[in-house]
Amino acid sequence: MPCLNLSTNVNLDGVDTSAILSEATSSVAKLIGKPEAYVMIVLKGSVPMSFGGTEQPAAYGELVSIGGLNPDVNKKLSAAIAAILETKLQVPKSRFFLKFYDTKANFLFLLLNCHEDGVPTLDGTDPPSEPGMF
Repeated sequence: MPCLNLSTNVNLDGVDTSAILSEATSSVAKLIGKPEAYVMIVLKGSVPMSFGGTEQPAAYGELVSIGGLNPDVNKKLSAAIAAILETKLQVPKSRFFLKFYDTKANFLFLLLNCHEDGVPTLDGTDPPSEPGMF
């Protein structure tokens, strides 16, 4: 489950955050090679933040994924997310950092619907069961 956590000092009042979340979800899923159904995006605005000694628009992000990350993918993800932030929030690409965590499956859990054999599914065909891991 890739999770992109974005923080910015930009005020999000009046901003179409749904468009940001949607575009970020699509970019992360496509570039990492995971289904959009597993991608989580967290966007926090009005976070006190200084970059280079100024409080001009800036952003910081952390992306956690179980596999799918490598130097080439990380470069493409950085560019894609920076472009979204620049277009939607006027955060210059030069004022955005993105930190990557390639983690193991046993460190990320998601409550899922599980088949009797414990295989996670998001299709809702079975009632909720034990916490699933993928």
